[in-house]
Amino acid sequence: MSLQQDVVDGQYVVQLFKWIKQHLRIKAFYGTSENAVKTQIWIAVSVYVLVAIIRKRLSLETSLYQILQNLSVTLFEKVPILQALQASDSQFDLHEDPNQLILFDF
Repeated sequence: MSLQQDVVDGQYVVQLFKWIKQHLRIKAFYGTSENAVKTQIWIAVSVYVLVAIIRKRLSLETSLYQILQNLSVTLFEKVPILQALQASDSQFDLHEDPNQLILFDF
């Protein structure tokens, strides 16, 4: 390998980690071994790709980030998957719950 090829390969690695940091929601690694870190990254990439495929197949207009947010909110609720995927911010409005106190009523 030449020096130029090493530089190009290094730039790809930097770009890969930049993409991971920007798109995958990995707040902390649960293990310290190389295998644990790789496994967690691959799981996060797999979830990202699966949600992207679902978004494309269902022709959803919402962003991947919003879909992932909605799924994380409804993860332990009994909600039909299509309803969770198509949920918008208005669906999680606090005014729907009569027991919820309203701090600002605009």
